[in-house]
Amino acid sequence: MDRMTDSPAMSALLDRLLTWRRDVRHFRTDPVPEPLLDTLRAAMDKAPSVGNARPWRVLRVENPALRGQVQALFERCNRAARDSYDTPAAADYAQLKLAGIDRAPVQLAVFTETAPMEGRGLGRQTMPQTLEQSTAMAVHTLWLVARAQGLGLGMMSILDPAEMARLCRVPASWRFFSYLCIGFPEFEDDTPLLHRSGWQANTATRWDRC
Repeated sequence: MDRMTDSPAMSALLDRLLTWRRDVRHFRTDPVPEPLLDTLRAAMDKAPSVGNARPWRVLRVENPALRGQVQALFERCNRAARDSYDTPAAADYAQLKLAGIDRAPVQLAVFTETAPMEGRGLGRQTMPQTLEQSTAMAVHTLWLVARAQGLGLGMMSILDPAEMARLCRVPASWRFFSYLCIGFPEFEDDTPLLHRSGWQANTATRWDRC
C-alpha cells in the first residue's frame, strides 16, 4: 500500500466530504445494493476504539412491525421533547423534520457493549465512557463513507434507550447508542437542516490555552 502523502487534492477532498456530511431526513425509497452495504460494514472495521475493544453492536432492523414500534416510540418521545420547550421555541421545534424512519430503506439500531471481552479493559479503567466514544467513532466513520458513496445517513437520538433495548431484545450489557436511517437522499444540500431552519448556527471551535 502506498504511503500517505501531504496531498492538497486529498485535503480538499476530505474537506468537501466533511462539508457534505449532513444529517439526512429525506430519503428515496430505492433499495441500497447489498455490495454497497458491505462497503459500509467494512468501513466500521477501520474505526478506532479504546483498547481495540470494538464495542459497537449493530442490528439491521427489517421487521415492519419492529420499525413501526420504533417510529411510534420516536413520535411519543418527540412530542415530549417538543412540549418541554416554551413558546415560541415549541412552534419552531414542531416544524423540524427530525427523523427519516418513514422512508429510509436501511435502518440500523446501534448499541454499545459495556462489558466487552475484546480489549481486556485496556484504556477504559478510569474512563469507561470511552466505550461509547468508540461507538461514536464507528458511526462517524460509517457516516463519512456513506456520504462518499452517495448515500445519506440520519441519526435518531430522540428515543428512550431502555425501551429500545426492550424492543430489540438485546443483552443487559448493551446500551442503546443511536438509530441510523440510511438511503439515497431525495435531494442534495450542503446546508444543515438546523442552519436552514434558523434553529442553530455553528459556533466556532475554540482552542483556549490553560
